[in-house]
Amino acid sequence: MLIILTRLRRQLARVRTGVPAAVVMAFVFVTSWPLMVLFEPAGSPIVEPENYWWWFIVTGSTVGYGDFYPETVGGHVVGVYVIVGGIAALTTLFTQLANVIERARGRRMQGAITVDVADHVVVLGYTPGRTERIVHGMPTEGGRTVVLCAWDDVEAHPMPDRDVEFVRGDLTDVDVLRRAGVHRAYSVLVDARDDNEALAMAVSVQHLNPEAHLVVALRDMSRADHLKYVSESIRCVQWHMPRMATEELQDPGVTQVYMELMRYGGGNAYSMRLPDSMGGVTFGACQTAFGQGHDATVLAVRTSEGLQVSPSWSTELPAGSVLYYVGRERLEPGQIAGTVRKAAVPGA
Repeated sequence: MLIILTRLRRQLARVRTGVPAAVVMAFVFVTSWPLMVLFEPAGSPIVEPENYWWWFIVTGSTVGYGDFYPETVGGHVVGVYVIVGGIAALTTLFTQLANVIERARGRRMQGAITVDVADHVVVLGYTPGRTERIVHGMPTEGGRTVVLCAWDDVEAHPMPDRDVEFVRGDLTDVDVLRRAGVHRAYSVLVDARDDNEALAMAVSVQHLNPEAHLVVALRDMSRADHLKYVSESIRCVQWHMPRMATEELQDPGVTQVYMELMRYGGGNAYSMRLPDSMGGVTFGACQTAFGQGHDATVLAVRTSEGLQVSPSWSTELPAGSVLYYVGRERLEPGQIAGTVRKAAVPGA
């Protein structure tokens, strides 16, 4: 019987499911119960249907509570058979579980998985060091899942210690993009090896998910006009500014604000040094005066302590501080002196 059990286990071990362990246990149960009835004396509580299944599970799992036990030599032999069968079944089960976990880990490391997420961020393309900076800049707590999709020359998951899914393949292939969940993504960053490749990848992404917020990193920003032929909604960022790519992925449209601040015509960015007569005013008073009196917005201030972007409104500005603001035209200190004083003294 033990020889048959060993051969059965070897044959079932080739099956890649959880069935073998159950088959072994069922085989041992079906064959051991009649043997136990044969060897144990009539009236023995261990052979009763309501007791034997419990004794079988407890013995087969090698727990052995001892509430039921065989009394004859033959019953003891059956008990050994059940123990061996239980060990064989558990060994088969644990071996298969280990194989399943190892295969799953191997598929994840090799980028062979199909992600089952939605409303996530997909990064298409991998450049050592650069991509880590982009991904590390994304929030993890309460943030969106990040899926990194790389070309086949990236042989293994480059960031296995991060909570980042990894997919590998041709980044212009719709099937590969589907495995990365691009068709369900919230935003997609195309970070290609060159601008021609970036254009091809952007076309594939736009075809698969025209609703996704698509960000393309370009080395030559003049190529952004070509991407506008694909979609007016595509946002292009300078390739050498990975931080800007990260910000655009998280807050769509922020790079357009940056670009508008650097454009000529319409609103523009200016600077103005506070004269001695205006020393001691607060940043809030300046912000109020610029906004209410001149439709301008103060962005930052430079003092002897350095540049402060959007400081606290209670920050006191010494004479000689430089204000950086956005407005329709350049303002002179004389134009804003009166409005600043009124803002500094409510009711004046």
